[in-house]
Amino acid sequence: MTTILVVDDEPELVRFVRRGLEAEGYQVLTATDGMDGLRMALTRKPDLMVLDLRMPEVDGEAVMAGVLARSPSTRILVLSAVADVQARVRCLEQGAVDILAKPFAIRELLARIRFRLRESTDRDPDEFVLRAGPIALDVRTRRLRVDGSEAVLSEREFLLMQHFMRKPDTVCSRSELLSAVWGYDFDPATNVVDVCVRRLRAKMTRDVIQTVRNVGYQLQIA
Repeated sequence: MTTILVVDDEPELVRFVRRGLEAEGYQVLTATDGMDGLRMALTRKPDLMVLDLRMPEVDGEAVMAGVLARSPSTRILVLSAVADVQARVRCLEQGAVDILAKPFAIRELLARIRFRLRESTDRDPDEFVLRAGPIALDVRTRRLRVDGSEAVLSEREFLLMQHFMRKPDTVCSRSELLSAVWGYDFDPATNVVDVCVRRLRAKMTRDVIQTVRNVGYQLQIA
């Protein structure tokens, strides 16, 4: 049976969503605070997690970060009453599969859940893997494989490697990478790109990211 975890600090909303999900035949787990939701996500391994963004003490963004750091393939649908576009963008960049604004209709929530669950099972697994020479990057789990060695990437490491994988053997300037991965305009004072590249290199058995002096970096696959 498909299991869905609902995490929201409003007990009435949790009961409302639970009734709707159970009527559709899902097994439903619930939590009314972020810490309990994080624990249940990691121990019970639900097929999908419905997560409120704004909660006291441990909020939805912190829960999502904790879950995806240890279980990158977890599918998270965010419920948000937050009007801030940047907060929603952060959730998607962090790894949420969908965002639904509050208040919402239960029919729409159920439709989105069905779609996201179907999406996870209907597609060929190879569709989720980017390949460049000896390098493979699974976009579902954020797992990087080089010469048979495997590593799990953080959010920014994954986004940076994904950019490199889509442009193999192409020199990428620091300003390009900063804009594509962090969404910043060029800032000569920041070294976040260099720091993230160093972290990526530390997770590989050999260095496939070459430094192009005074310009940026290049993924070499030959």
